[in-house]
Amino acid sequence: MANLLEVRDLRVRFGAHEAVRGLSFDVAPGETLALVGESGCGKSATALSLMRLVPSPGRVSGSLRFDGHELLDLPAREIREIRGKQISMIFQEPMTSLNPVLSVGAQIVETLRQHERLTRSVAWQRAVELLALVQIPEPQRRAFDYPHELSGGQRQRVMIAMAVACRPRLLIADEPTTALDVTIQAHILELLDGLRHELSMSLLLITHDLSIVAKHADRVAVMLAGEKVEEAPVAQLFSAPRHAYTRGLLGASLNLADHLHYRNWKLPEIRHGIDADGQPTFAVLPRSARTAQGVADTGPRRGDPVSGTGTPDGVTSKAGTPLLELRDLRIDYPQRHGKSILRAVDGVSLQIARGETVGLVGESGCGKSTLSKAILRLVPASSGAILLRGTDLAPLSERALRPLRRHVQMVFQDPYASLNPRRTVADILDTVLVVNGVGNAQQRRARIVAMLDRVGLPRSALARFPHEFSGGQRQRIGIARALVLEPDLLICDEPVSALDVSIQAQILNLLVDLKNELGLAYLFISHDLSVVRYIADRVHVMQAGRIVESGHHHEIWRAPQHPYTRSLLAAIPGRPVDSRAA
Repeated sequence: MANLLEVRDLRVRFGAHEAVRGLSFDVAPGETLALVGESGCGKSATALSLMRLVPSPGRVSGSLRFDGHELLDLPAREIREIRGKQISMIFQEPMTSLNPVLSVGAQIVETLRQHERLTRSVAWQRAVELLALVQIPEPQRRAFDYPHELSGGQRQRVMIAMAVACRPRLLIADEPTTALDVTIQAHILELLDGLRHELSMSLLLITHDLSIVAKHADRVAVMLAGEKVEEAPVAQLFSAPRHAYTRGLLGASLNLADHLHYRNWKLPEIRHGIDADGQPTFAVLPRSARTAQGVADTGPRRGDPVSGTGTPDGVTSKAGTPLLELRDLRIDYPQRHGKSILRAVDGVSLQIARGETVGLVGESGCGKSTLSKAILRLVPASSGAILLRGTDLAPLSERALRPLRRHVQMVFQDPYASLNPRRTVADILDTVLVVNGVGNAQQRRARIVAMLDRVGLPRSALARFPHEFSGGQRQRIGIARALVLEPDLLICDEPVSALDVSIQAQILNLLVDLKNELGLAYLFISHDLSVVRYIADRVHVMQAGRIVESGHHHEIWRAPQHPYTRSLLAAIPGRPVDSRAA
């Protein structure tokens, strides 16, 4: 059977930078090929080349043969006929890909009428059918919604509906589930599998998540610095990877079956560099045993009381008082026109001891981020108590609260969005200290330099702006900003969800080292259960504003009690969960 797509010696150059260097691969009809690699390796540049969407002044050379036709030789008019109809693409971030001023139904109609001779009413009916196909609830009503009125998973489903509207023969999915909850991720991937069989499509799946590849791909091509370093069937690549970089990626990927925990193991890392000839290099730092020095287990032992319904779990610091305690916390949001309320957090009680890491897991909309904002007093509590070192923050005025804020800081999910793009790193960190009245200019500078050293950034970073750093480096800046005030508690809200697996390992190792060095406590919020299993001492599972299950870090994975917890575990792609204790 002839290949549907044949890529030969593909090169994509932006000025002096060659993003893709001599890449070759094939995709057969009905096959799923996964293109795997870290950010900057050339995956997305490859996808844009296939769509003839590489922006100027980018240059593409080589051969891209689709169904026997050379795409690079076709005039713009013929490419427009193929793009969206024969070859279609799902982009990574639907919120930036969808038009915010058009309803989702109108945007699907626009795609249909671009390629097919349909009246507007027929196209609208087809758009509703496509929304039903991708399992959008109440598709006739939701077709009139705008992108901002949909959840992240629903927006991604709309993108899929647009991409498959004209029944393409090749679908390119560029990181289609990044930062989505594990259950939504599972639904999206199952949907793509189903559509691939129903529409007889081929799928080019671009991802850095190897657990997705293990379950949903037929073959895998691994990219490093613009080049393909290995290609193999999925089973072969996972059982016997040939290239050292592939082995490094597999080693850095967390999986529930690996039963790793930060108290015992330091995660393997991949470090990148440039040699004397300007060529990219990499080195794999293998997994290593972590010494017990400075790691005090403040979490409960087996048989200690835990909460499953929002009651205090009884974990305290050595002094007998928890660092943080929430008592029956409720947070309400008024709905439109003030006629009703939405209870975002419903009677949550939990404790965090000094030096402890507590994981909080649950799907988007369950109340995790609202809870973290309430601890910081960024949203008001409707009722209940927020006790920090025994002092209730909930009733305090802003003036009384100000000196206490420095004890609780936050690391956000997207450091690029949370760092001021117009300020240098030095300005960003200094502002935090000035606002909190810390020291003179010389003392502040000394503290900032020391913190940069701790998070593994060079002093030259002080004069640079956020856009000049990689995603992992920006997250290190976010961590430095949170720690420069020397807090007792750090709230980490999805701090590694959008990072490559090797960068994720670096950040997790850094957080563990900083915790041991500085005696920090963490509230670690994530939808990635594998990450939470590694980093947390205890875990709370949150659903619809309530804590539905709590447990020690290995017990909750080994014997989950609540149906919702079991559903989260069942949705994780890749290898089955190991039943052995960590």
